[in-house]
Amino acid sequence: MAQNNTHRAIGRAVTPVGTAGRALRGAGGAAVLGTVVIGSTLLAGPAQAAPATPAVAAQASAPAAPAPAHATSTLAAEKLRWGSQGASVEQLQSALNEQGASLAVDGKFGKLTHGAVKDFQRTHDLQIDGVVGPETRGALNGSGASISGGGTSAPAPAHSATNSQQAIVDAARSQIGASYSWGTSNPGVSFDCSGLSSYAYAQAGIDLPRTSSQQVAAGTTVSKSEAQPGDLVVWPGHLGIYAGGDTVIDAGRSPGAVTERTIWGNPTFVTFR
Repeated sequence: MAQNNTHRAIGRAVTPVGTAGRALRGAGGAAVLGTVVIGSTLLAGPAQAAPATPAVAAQASAPAAPAPAHATSTLAAEKLRWGSQGASVEQLQSALNEQGASLAVDGKFGKLTHGAVKDFQRTHDLQIDGVVGPETRGALNGSGASISGGGTSAPAPAHSATNSQQAIVDAARSQIGASYSWGTSNPGVSFDCSGLSSYAYAQAGIDLPRTSSQQVAAGTTVSKSEAQPGDLVVWPGHLGIYAGGDTVIDAGRSPGAVTERTIWGNPTFVTFR
């Protein structure tokens, strides 16, 4: 009588009997034996885990790079004032905005930028002249000291002129002898008072409004002791260009021409620095 063979061939797969041996089905519906299915990903046992590549291992072991510190605009060592233009003015406007100003970063140093500089100078106990020199630039850069060499720069002496201010005075002087004519700005021929000032400022790269009232409204009133060559000297209905000392260059109805003469009365002074 034949006997049942209870031996199994070596190496033959044995399927476990019972609940543990039932085929598990993955999320995709395929039968999987002896493994665990999580979602749609098949996770192999420890012996089947793929070794990490060197690049991945290096990435995992490398420390996380620190977050970059907040970058603050650093101003170049260049004096900036009303009429300046370019990338340095954009840096200035960005730095002022970091201090609470609300300027358009357009690279044009005009009335709003001028006012923001003066506000910054006022709150930081600096000379309030609207010019970004070593002291103001140093304060904006966070050092509070001059960038261009040791120490701090001395305040400009009264009535001294910068290159642009001198250019304004020189341009006005070049028109001495031109006749007075209301509403004109015709170099070598004729001017009215605001026509002369707008022409002279344009030669220094500064755009002024055309009428005298608009020019006065666009600038900043200063005392005579604070006035510098190139500023405006203003009387009711008339203005001229301060030439320093006690003189003004203006196109007046009397004597009917552009002249340089002694200041009279009690005018006010307006600056665009």
